[in-house]
Amino acid sequence: MPAAGPAEPSAEDLPEDLTRLAALHGVATAYRPSPDRTVPASVTAVTLALAALGVDTSTPEAVRAALAARETGLRDRLLPPTVVDWDGGGTPAALAALPGGTLLRVDTEQGETRDDAGRLPPGVHRLTATAPDGRTARAHLIVAPARLPAPARRSHGLLVQLYSLLSRRSWGMGDLGDLRELADWAGRALGAGFVQVNPLHAAVPGAPSDPSPYRPSSRRFPDPVHLRIEDVPEYAYVTEPERARKLGERAARLRGAVLDDGALIDRDAVWELKRDALDQLHEVPFGPGRRAAYCDYLAAQGTALEDHATWCALAEIHGPDWHLWPEGLRDPRSAATERARTELMDRVDFHSRLTWLTDTQLTAAQHTAREAGMPVGIVHDLAVGVHPRGADSWAQQEYFARGMSVGAPPDAFNALGQDWGLPPWRPDRLADSGYAPFRDLLRGLFRYAGALRVDHVMGLFRLWWVPEGHPPTQGTYVHYDAEAMLAVLVLEATRAGAVVIGEDLGTVEPGVREALRERGVLGTSVLWFERDWTGDGRPLPPERWRADCLATATTHDLPSTAARLTGEHVELRDRLGLLTRPLERERAESAADTAEWLEVLARLGLLDGTGGDTGTPAEEAEIQAVHRFLLRTPARMVGIWLPDAVGDRRPQNLPGTWDQYPNWRLPVADAEGRPVTLEDLAASPRLHALIDVVREPGDGRDG
Repeated sequence: MPAAGPAEPSAEDLPEDLTRLAALHGVATAYRPSPDRTVPASVTAVTLALAALGVDTSTPEAVRAALAARETGLRDRLLPPTVVDWDGGGTPAALAALPGGTLLRVDTEQGETRDDAGRLPPGVHRLTATAPDGRTARAHLIVAPARLPAPARRSHGLLVQLYSLLSRRSWGMGDLGDLRELADWAGRALGAGFVQVNPLHAAVPGAPSDPSPYRPSSRRFPDPVHLRIEDVPEYAYVTEPERARKLGERAARLRGAVLDDGALIDRDAVWELKRDALDQLHEVPFGPGRRAAYCDYLAAQGTALEDHATWCALAEIHGPDWHLWPEGLRDPRSAATERARTELMDRVDFHSRLTWLTDTQLTAAQHTAREAGMPVGIVHDLAVGVHPRGADSWAQQEYFARGMSVGAPPDAFNALGQDWGLPPWRPDRLADSGYAPFRDLLRGLFRYAGALRVDHVMGLFRLWWVPEGHPPTQGTYVHYDAEAMLAVLVLEATRAGAVVIGEDLGTVEPGVREALRERGVLGTSVLWFERDWTGDGRPLPPERWRADCLATATTHDLPSTAARLTGEHVELRDRLGLLTRPLERERAESAADTAEWLEVLARLGLLDGTGGDTGTPAEEAEIQAVHRFLLRTPARMVGIWLPDAVGDRRPQNLPGTWDQYPNWRLPVADAEGRPVTLEDLAASPRLHALIDVVREPGDGRDG
């Protein structure tokens, strides 16, 4: 065997000055994967993370100079760049620490000027402090409600990956027309309180595109691939009806390939078809009212939309990776980009229009959901980051840490750690801006969301930064101002009257769940993971579950309930070579886990009256029992994974795979693998039987 290379120096070897410097910038020098274990970060990770924050650590002298500058700056500053004032929380510590006699002036978001910081309206204001010695400081003052109100009442709802649910009207993948129809039916006929979907953010164009909805080009704007073309008003006035008819025929072939011929969902083919249709629609002039509404949208979105549409137009010419564009175009504020924007004015308008059309259909879906009686409506999903080559990383370069990617450290499920390929936001730049990028992002999503699921909500507190070219094991945590991030989230959600759900599965830093609960952010509880981990490890009794959560049996990254009950998920991972232990051991462990839960369900009487002499197959009866269990918990929201309602065996995404498994490309299917359309769902006895299990008395109408 070849000799092992030198070991990567760990943070245990860091000089004291570098350790102190890292701490002052929120860069961790160690992390704790479990309460009884501390793992030091590598020196490489620490120094490169500091470099990404603009801190020179190239020599011991540079470290000492940076440390002295940081300590002096913190000691001498009157105010941090952003101050948080929670309603009813007393004087913020930063204001209480000001020298006696300091004068304050607040220029409020509402356009008023105040001579003190007391009893201010909610918003992000500008604060100026002038000390008796003449020093002056300016800061952003975030005034936020103490917490989000709880959902008005307990509700059940459906969880679905929108692309996977096709109707007999969609063009090869589920679309916003399907979402609106699903919400209308689920609210009226099933008594559902919400429908949760995958991120609908704009994807990076190009074939083959990245099918994952969690690596978007932009989180600020939605993807027009989800448009229902026939619902665009201008579709009725196309100038070439024969061309439109042929597009419809191509759409029928795409749809039939998935629903009738067993083909995978082909997002690229769908987009190619819809882009042709949208090019045709772009030739149809708006009426006066539509034109006025579009102009209002352009004015409201301003530079952000102009940048997004410009990136889309440039990507059509130069490809989707802006790092490979001509040098002048890599800067969104350069003279070259401004010239290109003018030259490509028609394409910039085209992409701006598509964004507006998508926004209007998203808004219509939420309006329909509320009209159907849903107290929440559509739950949208906020991905943890954006693609390094996409529109946001181009338009907002100053806010992203160069040479870094977000991921996860090694854990019991992935010994090598994870690199998600998403550039992280710089916490210092966020604070300096008063969290403007985060505020704008949330405000855009809350335009059409009744609730927001925040993927990897722990990222509001810290993120695992992986240096480019290094394995995930050579990363380290970088901390964010969680109080400020939470204040912005609570402020914008309150303004929208929306619920917030944090995806807090996996390794969670102590205190995170408590901080989220204090501010009214719901958590996510998945049945198979809810055990008494601090006690005997047995399944957690329903009465001991937390109330402030969305309770589900599974998610898009986990096996379907049917697959877990039968053990098929183990066989699938074995076929794909993903098991790290012998198959028999994995089978035995899975079977024991399932048996333990089934024993709990039987002991609680939740399997009674569902199988045997009722004629209900055992597997279906067990899925119903699982959902009966969820109803026994105090969870404020109970989610049904839509594929579970029809017996689908396959996960939508299998972590650890790329081309070995068709992630993000499977239609919802029944137990035999036959695709199930939206129309089939409405007539499904199995789905209605499951809904009868979770429906609260008085919810919805028969149907």
